Amino acid sequence: MTEESTADGRERPGSQWYDNEAGPLVRPYAMTGGRTRPAPAGVPFDLIALVTRVPGAPGADTTVLGPEHRILIELCRTETQSVAELAADADLPVGVVRVLLGDLVELGRVSVSRPVPPAQLPDERILREVIDGLRAL
Repeated sequence: MTEESTADGRERPGSQWYDNEAGPLVRPYAMTGGRTRPAPAGVPFDLIALVTRVPGAPGADTTVLGPEHRILIELCRTETQSVAELAADADLPVGVVRVLLGDLVELGRVSVSRPVPPAQLPDERILREVIDGLRAL
């Protein structure tokens, strides 16, 4: 009989630290060390910001990184991902992902950029003329 169980072997309500289906419960503030904002100022961590892993990043020692940091790096290994995609794929709240990405930016493990706004993309008409010109060659 454990401290959390009753005399007849049943567990007391609220004595479990986890849900059998969900696994162990880790509060978001535990993953971020109580921080709620990413460290680097001026880095755009909105939902559509694009995160790219920096190849050959300094400090290959991953022991200083938490498991959530390593998950985010692994998700960025094959292709650039948005902050929203990373949060969904890692099954973490967006606020937590932003803080963890801030750590990774400071360590030089990932870079964050903004997608090109549609207004700055080349006009479709010009692209069609270039394609037609290439076909004519």
